[in-house]
Amino acid sequence: MAIHILPPQLANQIAAGEVVERPASVVKELVENSLDAGADRIQIDIERGGATLIRIRDNGCGIVKEELALALARHATSKITCLEDLESILSLGFRGEALASISSVSRLTLTSRTAEQKEAWQVYVQGREQQSTIVPASHPVGTTVEVANLFFNTPARRKFLRSDKTEFAHIDEVIRRIALAKSQIAFTLTHNGKIIRQYKSAVEKSQILKRVSAICGEDFVQQALAINWKHDDLHLSGWIAISDCSRSQNELNYCYINGRMVKDKVVTHAIRQACAEHLNTEQSPAFVLFLDLNPNDVDVNVHPTKHEVRFQQARLIHDFIYQGVSNALLSAQQLNFHSYDNHASSCHIQIEEPAADYQATVKPNRQAAGENIFTHPGKTCPKTSYFTPHPLPPVAQIETHTPSKTEQRLYGELLQTEKTKNISNVVVEPITSQTNVLRVLSFVENKALLLQQHQDFYLLPLDRLQKQRVELALSDPHHSKQPLLIPVVFRLDNQQQAQWQQQKTFFAEYGFEFVENLTQHRITLNCVPQCLRQQNLQKIVVSLLHLNIEKNTDFFTALLNLIELNDITSLASAVNLLQEVELLAKTQNPLTSLLIKLDFSSYLP
Repeated sequence: MAIHILPPQLANQIAAGEVVERPASVVKELVENSLDAGADRIQIDIERGGATLIRIRDNGCGIVKEELALALARHATSKITCLEDLESILSLGFRGEALASISSVSRLTLTSRTAEQKEAWQVYVQGREQQSTIVPASHPVGTTVEVANLFFNTPARRKFLRSDKTEFAHIDEVIRRIALAKSQIAFTLTHNGKIIRQYKSAVEKSQILKRVSAICGEDFVQQALAINWKHDDLHLSGWIAISDCSRSQNELNYCYINGRMVKDKVVTHAIRQACAEHLNTEQSPAFVLFLDLNPNDVDVNVHPTKHEVRFQQARLIHDFIYQGVSNALLSAQQLNFHSYDNHASSCHIQIEEPAADYQATVKPNRQAAGENIFTHPGKTCPKTSYFTPHPLPPVAQIETHTPSKTEQRLYGELLQTEKTKNISNVVVEPITSQTNVLRVLSFVENKALLLQQHQDFYLLPLDRLQKQRVELALSDPHHSKQPLLIPVVFRLDNQQQAQWQQQKTFFAEYGFEFVENLTQHRITLNCVPQCLRQQNLQKIVVSLLHLNIEKNTDFFTALLNLIELNDITSLASAVNLLQEVELLAKTQNPLTSLLIKLDFSSYLP
């Protein structure tokens, strides 16, 4: 076959395969265009998971009439003009491929108006012919993009779309990720005419926390440690949680570089390495972290989806993130463990290093691509910039203090006064501990903790401690529940159904939620207590239904006996377990019945 140049329409459809993977990809590209246009209110309307209609409306700067048709052409963009611009990109888009790729596999309508124009104009493109038609329209200042019948002319791609619910879930996740990074932007997401998400503009610290809570959950906000780590031109901010919010999967891992959501192996590895000593091998930390650095030191032109980046000094970035996360976790452990109280879980620890003066030798970025804040030492990002340092709500801050000369002189006089005292009048008292805190001394053969209180020593078996954690969690009237992604269906015989009728109130009391269909001898488990989420639920339920249980206490005892205990292989995991039990116990002392007192008198002279 002879070599020939592909037609522009076919080339656009091939490019669309890289940019437009599914409806969520379309939403991501269009919302990023709205953000680059300076919009602070964006509305996303979805119909049938995006396969029928995707409509993005913003109040940005708009597109002038003369450039509407050009906006749909390949490699047409207002964000870069030369090769040097690629070295300092702060805009979310810059390739000029998104609109051309989307319009080649859909029926696209673009309506826009600038503040200088008295009327809006609309351009319509359908499929591979790329014949655009421009007509006047009614529209406020800003832009609306409607993408209808996605993949209508590429049936091979359309058949790979999942259900409406699945595709909308991917769109929802894209908006969640963008809303976390752009707290000052108001987002509204609808599906089939119903409002699903509505994120109001968040500028103050309390408002930002509310948005994080709405997206990541209240548990994450309560347990997370705030990080604000700086060194030279590097700035790491955000939140990380390793206790109750840690996950067996990485569904709550949000990472941003200069305001752009990415999935970078260097960043992820640094975070996991810093948290390794605090989690077991099956857990993953939950985090929302923002890394801001000089755009000259990172290349975002690596992948068509812009999800991957390449650092100029990857090792430096890795060590910087590792140190910031490690110091936050270490400081939190030192501050909270020995002075533990009922409000410790709500403390946000901020770790900060004094910011160094940074003099950048880069040229100013083009206005369409966002202002390069690194050309202005000491200047913070303006409200309209494309990424902003995220204000964090510290409760306790670690800082150093250098005593003044006056303080040093007074302290010296104090010491001199103490030396001149009559030593014979000094009463020497034995040094005794005034605290009842159990100190962790050692981790014994992965099975117990060695503890000390005053002059007494105790062993705390970890199997008993794990059972105590489950017992306290189930006994809490406000225990948290976890819906199952895939419900578990049980088909009962006559004996099991009789036991179900007798035990179903016990199941409900401890957080199990079933849907019963007794005519078909079937019950479906939809929700379980959070503390039992990793257990073999099918084994537990079937085993309980084989027992003749008439009392709630007997049911509770049988349930605890069926719990499978995890292997604890590190001191950090054991200490975390101890902290969880203390938190669940609140005002009680849960360890009294678990401790084994050690008597060393027979070994001492």
